[in-house]
Amino acid sequence: METVLLLALGLLAQSFGLSLGVPGLRRPSTLFPWRRGPTLGRVRRAWVIPPISVSENQKRLPYLLVQIKSDKQELGSVLYSIQGPGVDEEPRGMFSIDKFTGKVFLNDMLDREKTDRFRLRAFALDLGGSTLEEPTDLEIVVVDQNDNRPVFRQDVFTGQVLEGAIPGTYVTRAEATDADDPETDNAALRYSILEQGSPQLFSIDEHTGEIRTVQVGLDREFFLETSEAVSGVDVGRLEVEDRDLPGSPNWAAKFTILEGDPDGHFAIRTDPKTNEGVLSVVKPLDYESCDQYDLTVVVQNEAPLHAAAPRAERGQARVSVQVQDVNEAPVFQENPLRTSLAEGAAPRTPVATFSARDPDTQQLQRLSYIKDYDPEDWLQVDGATGQVQTQRVLSPASPFLKDGWYRAIILVHDNASPPCTATGTLSIEILEVNDHAPELSPPSGSLCSEPDQGSGLLLGAMDEDLPPHGAPFHFQLSPRVPELARNWSLSQINMSHTRLRLRHQVQEGLHHLSLLLRDSGQPPQQREQLLNVTVCRCGRDGACLPGASALRVGAAGISLGALVIVLASVTLLLLLSLPVVVLTRFRQQSWDKGLLQGLQDDLRDNILNYDEQGGGEEDQDAYDISQLRHPTHLAALSAPLGRPPLRRDAPFGRARPPPPRALPTSAADIVDFINGGLEAADSDLSVPPYDTALIYDYEGDGSVAGTLSSILSSLGDEDQDYSCLQDWGPRFARLADLYGPH
Repeated sequence: METVLLLALGLLAQSFGLSLGVPGLRRPSTLFPWRRGPTLGRVRRAWVIPPISVSENQKRLPYLLVQIKSDKQELGSVLYSIQGPGVDEEPRGMFSIDKFTGKVFLNDMLDREKTDRFRLRAFALDLGGSTLEEPTDLEIVVVDQNDNRPVFRQDVFTGQVLEGAIPGTYVTRAEATDADDPETDNAALRYSILEQGSPQLFSIDEHTGEIRTVQVGLDREFFLETSEAVSGVDVGRLEVEDRDLPGSPNWAAKFTILEGDPDGHFAIRTDPKTNEGVLSVVKPLDYESCDQYDLTVVVQNEAPLHAAAPRAERGQARVSVQVQDVNEAPVFQENPLRTSLAEGAAPRTPVATFSARDPDTQQLQRLSYIKDYDPEDWLQVDGATGQVQTQRVLSPASPFLKDGWYRAIILVHDNASPPCTATGTLSIEILEVNDHAPELSPPSGSLCSEPDQGSGLLLGAMDEDLPPHGAPFHFQLSPRVPELARNWSLSQINMSHTRLRLRHQVQEGLHHLSLLLRDSGQPPQQREQLLNVTVCRCGRDGACLPGASALRVGAAGISLGALVIVLASVTLLLLLSLPVVVLTRFRQQSWDKGLLQGLQDDLRDNILNYDEQGGGEEDQDAYDISQLRHPTHLAALSAPLGRPPLRRDAPFGRARPPPPRALPTSAADIVDFINGGLEAADSDLSVPPYDTALIYDYEGDGSVAGTLSSILSSLGDEDQDYSCLQDWGPRFARLADLYGPH
């Protein structure tokens, strides 16, 4: 029969000129589907064309499938066309035909899993459009290739088996599918177990996928769950059975984790009441590192087992701990982050990128950055990248600069619900920049005119910059004035002070010296400054003599010309006031004489009561005598501050002074406010009388200038003229004898 088939196929191929794609057979390049074959009987047309096979995923395109040809016309006078799926129906453009030669081409790769065969219709027309042949069928079969992976029907296969089950016990079955042609080996499946731990307890049938036991003594496997990133929590309990006396050492169980916990995340202890094993987490778990732990736990009694006792067959258990993923807080890659920045940095100067990472790699979350603490509002943080930059210039005198460091706190949080936040500390060292030149201190002083007298003038310098841009300072006489070095010299004492001396005697008076000061910064800053030096005569102690005080005034900053102007002004003022003083004294003497003359006309012993102003020198209670004392003695007599005392001459029982009055709130109240104030002042008993001695100011002693009171007073009693006392009558006779001229 097979021979007959092969013969029949061979005759059919010779009649139609068709290649079947069978190995060993030649494929003619041309088909004549409309050719009539010679027969002894009636003539019949050959209508059936065997299927044309082409492999899927064909990459050499366009690929020639077959050539059809009509024998009713000469070559070039027949027009060929095809129709059907893959040509003018979806999927369009897969096949095409050369209308003059009849060659059929494959234009795109085929996928057997989508379409396994195409049925087309072929047509032959003359140049005028008339049908030369009846339409014939053209079937294209897509040959399968092994281009699909097997796929399990489900992700997890669950099975059950009793403890101690015999080998070969059915557990479950794994099933998979393959999209390739099931009639070929491309879809043939083979099953195997990749991993199951130790010992090997299960086997799988490679053809059916059935899973069965292979050993005796399977123990129960506990399945527990716990959250990541926590510790000190109990995961679950393991139950045991022991027939010994409860509470005895022969009954008490002792649990040990044999394997599955290489990093020591778990611990197991025995509950003394229930004899259960309590499994706990002692080291935080990380879901991203390991999402499941398979622990092997063994149990034994605290007391050794008797030799005659049967050995337990189920003294261990497999405990599977599933780690649950939770939202964890972001983690800064470096915390605290330390960086440095030059002082005076301009706005928008980059500082650092304070970035963090999200440990939840299985969750797609976005991190955002914000400022939490920036007391000077100096920094600006990019919310998406964590890049930090300045937004203004930081003042070097900021109170938040501690030992040259500025501290800020940055927060990062994810967009989970609820979000988790992490805190990062950013410490910025403000690098000192040498932007200030040193200043001379003091800017003036005095020297003895004799070089061997005194210790010289001690000079120092100050710099607003912090170390190392300050001391040691370098002092130098200005190179612009080389003649200074002939009379003056500088000798460095320490890092911040120098001493100025005279090389030889110079003229007394004020001298202006130009000094050049330089610090030790990088680059160094220098400044040329003026030093006012007063050269004076000195005593044995090396101090300027009192006669040189005017020169010291000049050294304090008053030039000689200005001093002359001041003295001339004082002299002119004295000269102008002298005539006024003389005229005033003349009028006073005339008035006194006139008064005494009137008294001489009426010497009656009348008692006149003008007013009571006090008890005289014998009355020590009417006035505050301490006001007449020298100010240097008042400190010891001063009393603590408190309420102001009442006037001692006030009537007993008067009220205390009224409280301060409120200020007027409108212009209309000003008059009333003034009148009320005058009335309150007249009745205020807390102020001294109008004729109490007052000290307005104390200017100290030792002034070289004379007092202006010398204009109105003489230095001694001998300069006073008391001759007028003789004209005042008998009551002043005693005074006239004492002070009058003899």
